Amino acid sequence: MGLPEMDFDAVLKKCGNFGRFQLLIFLCFGLTNLLSSMHYFAQTIISFTPEHWCYHEKLANSSFDEIRAVYAQTENPRCTLLDDIVDGKPIVAEVGKCRQWIYEYERGYKSVTSDLNWVCEESIQSAIGQSVFFVGSVIGTVFFGYLADKIGRLPALILTTLTGAMGDFLTTFATNLPIYALFRFLSGLSTDTFYYLMYIMVFEYLSPRKRTLGLNMATGIFYFIGLAMAPWFALWSGSWRGYLYIASVPAVLVLLYPFVICESAQWLVATQRYDRAVKCLKHVAKINRREVKEEVFDEFIAYYKQKAADQLVQKKTKDTFWGMFRTPRLRKFTIMMLIKNMFLALALDVISRNMEGMGSSPFILFSATSIVYVLGSVTIILLQNRIGRKGMAFSTLFVSAIIIAATGFLIAFYDTNENALLLAIMVGLGRYGVVVSYEAEAQYSSEFIPTTVRARGMANIHVVGFAFTSLNSYVIYLGYLYKPLPSIFMALLMFIASILCLSLPETMNQKLPQTLKDGEEFARHQRWYNFICFDKNRNIKEVEAKNAS
Repeated sequence: MGLPEMDFDAVLKKCGNFGRFQLLIFLCFGLTNLLSSMHYFAQTIISFTPEHWCYHEKLANSSFDEIRAVYAQTENPRCTLLDDIVDGKPIVAEVGKCRQWIYEYERGYKSVTSDLNWVCEESIQSAIGQSVFFVGSVIGTVFFGYLADKIGRLPALILTTLTGAMGDFLTTFATNLPIYALFRFLSGLSTDTFYYLMYIMVFEYLSPRKRTLGLNMATGIFYFIGLAMAPWFALWSGSWRGYLYIASVPAVLVLLYPFVICESAQWLVATQRYDRAVKCLKHVAKINRREVKEEVFDEFIAYYKQKAADQLVQKKTKDTFWGMFRTPRLRKFTIMMLIKNMFLALALDVISRNMEGMGSSPFILFSATSIVYVLGSVTIILLQNRIGRKGMAFSTLFVSAIIIAATGFLIAFYDTNENALLLAIMVGLGRYGVVVSYEAEAQYSSEFIPTTVRARGMANIHVVGFAFTSLNSYVIYLGYLYKPLPSIFMALLMFIASILCLSLPETMNQKLPQTLKDGEEFARHQRWYNFICFDKNRNIKEVEAKNAS
């Protein structure tokens, strides 16, 4: 007689999978979301560039309106060096460039670009620093992901969080590009990794029925709070250095995590640390005030020991992520998924960071439009299971492309100051569409990738997306050449991504692939125009017929 299937989910249910322990881990997840949002977009907050003009001694005591009126007569108001000013008319210098500037600080806030004079010809330096940040994120995702598999999720989570905070803190001492780039690289090492590891911890200790609602709402609400408050923290602090102190110092609170939550029990089981896994589950039961018999844990250990022994006997050939490129259909789908994720990751960053020159305060615009993270989570909860994964991906990408293109048109042909409210609405709508697309992509990818390579596949897709995101500062820099260019470029990428969706299979109501062989045959009956929202009944019947056979 075989052992009873006392697997992890069965034991967790007895210990409590939606109780006081889950509330504690949700609070930790909320703090991680706050830290993650303030850390990830710190580069944007510290780089907002105030309106500026070349310094001239005759303008030293002039009002900003007077200065603006003088430079409005030049071809490039922000970066034109003047020889003289006669009766309010500027005399442009034939040689030389600006060495000193007049800044109109918003509420006295000094950004890194104004503090280090990275404007005009030197504005590329801020973009270089930001790109190095994302180079660090690629390396950090691989390194800390590997570390989490070796030493555990919780210690890796603490190390990556403190690494990012240290990078932010040390950045405050930078006075030149090399030092600034070095510390931004260090800061980037933890980008998204500490959020991702905490997400896994919550996912594993939570009831399957509560995961979609709980994880999306927690992420939406706490991430939104962090983003919405970040610009106000910056303005309150008065400088980019002050903001980085606020964003980095609270990270030391993660040192309290081991006293509140415990290591991933599933990771402990996977690495055959059964006694520690039982200790964690007993801790969960104690916090949730559940009485669990010792026999349950004995059966739990015996079940996984037997399972490990069976796997050694079977000696199955292991699937690998690179195996997804060996067969034609799976290779096509994988490449399309990678490209789509690259475009989405870049779009999310560019749209979220490109807040300057829209006719209103970039601080207020960034803060106000951050509400889309809450609205995006609600949208996914309400629509993801109604219109399908493919329908959700295609519609949000396509509509976002139209909105972003329209925003570029407004910037090109209308006065941004006179149409500030309209532009703010368009920016918010564009950001909303991209957020929904990006958040929905995670579930779509996880369902499409075969079970045997799902973790590695998701990690690799994530890394590729981050690598492409390192270009975001250069895309935004295109705005210095022609302001609508970033919007036009991103609209084109979003449109291409939406077209790629048409060739991808619908995963909703389908028996998901377990192996690479299953992945090659997955959804072979589907056509490019197959959308479950238009033909829902037929898809359900097909699935039921397959399951019955």
